[in-house]
Amino acid sequence: MAKNKFDQTLPLNVENDTEPSSSITYANEVIAIIAGLAASEVEGVAGMVNVNSGLKGKNKNVTRGVKVEVGTEEVSVDLYVNVEYGTPIQRAAHDAQESVKKSIESMTGLHVVRVDVHVQGVSFEKENNQLQAGAGKAVLEAGEPGEGEKKAAPKLKTEKKPEEKETPAAEIRTEAAEADAGTEPSAPEAESASAENTAAETEN
Repeated sequence: MAKNKFDQTLPLNVENDTEPSSSITYANEVIAIIAGLAASEVEGVAGMVNVNSGLKGKNKNVTRGVKVEVGTEEVSVDLYVNVEYGTPIQRAAHDAQESVKKSIESMTGLHVVRVDVHVQGVSFEKENNQLQAGAGKAVLEAGEPGEGEKKAAPKLKTEKKPEEKETPAAEIRTEAAEADAGTEPSAPEAESASAENTAAETEN
């Protein structure tokens, strides 16, 4: 009996993979939210710059300035940021890259292949706030407080003079009469004294 030619090619035992496969996928917005929050917490990053990232949702304030490309196991991120004046830009950008990469990989398990930082501008807000604070301090030291400081200024204590009691008019008149009686003689007494002096002179 001739052998079938398929006997030599087909395996005798065929194992079927019956275990169901599972996977986890992430929306672009999820990765963008993680990246945006991680970048905004970096010292020296003043804020994110709004770009057309194609993301739509209620988290636009968090995802603005972030573009992501998500694969099955890898992700790439683009950040568009403003840095604070006086901050070393390279250090701030490097810190943002490390923060975003660490946050995405620890939360999703995806491998971050790249994080590109695009510096779009320099913010002077912090510098202006410091200048205003310095000007306010100088005004206070010069003794010219503003309206708020004037209200809060402590009140100086003043010594109250003892109140003088008013003397009734009747008492004043009585005291004046007594003073007159003690110092000056009345009119009849003056005439009697004058007559006595005249008589004494005549007898002499």
